[in-house]
Amino acid sequence: MDQNLTLERRDGLPDHLRVLLDALPRSGWEAHPNFNGMVQFWLQRHLMFRDVLGRLRTDSETFLDGNVDRVKHARETSRYAGFLLNELHAHHHIEDMHYFPALVGLDARLGEGFELLDADHQALDGHIHALAKTTNGFLHAVNQPGGRDAAGKLHTALTGFESFIDRHLTDEEDLVVPVILKYAPKL
Repeated sequence: MDQNLTLERRDGLPDHLRVLLDALPRSGWEAHPNFNGMVQFWLQRHLMFRDVLGRLRTDSETFLDGNVDRVKHARETSRYAGFLLNELHAHHHIEDMHYFPALVGLDARLGEGFELLDADHQALDGHIHALAKTTNGFLHAVNQPGGRDAAGKLHTALTGFESFIDRHLTDEEDLVVPVILKYAPKL
């Protein structure tokens, strides 16, 4: 794969993978007759991932500003981070095992796009594990003298992860939703 298309480097789908998106732009998705409950549910899951990550990041900023109880913050960080990471892992597994195999053959022009999404999922596995490790490091250090440094590391990790996951989710939506709208596969 072109190194400029890795999750960490790209700034969107290349033009040749945007052919269906150009014909079926986001602004018309909800009005399309093939926009169904499954598509809406899938997009809501993506929104939920973004919202939980945003909450974790802003809560870490509040903690770093000294405006929150350490015990309460640690409990909420553990709960939300665990939920997010487990749900992301399960979500990607379902996509890899069920949705993507059903969609990949519908439009030959987009095969490389599904390879790109698969590579994203592999890269995100590493990022998920790294974020879990950093979160655990913070949770172990929160009441120790190095707790603030661990909180800063977690904030940095959350900010980077938020960037990666948003890039992936946006590109995934831009590739997958137009395929579903155009071909109306039975998923």
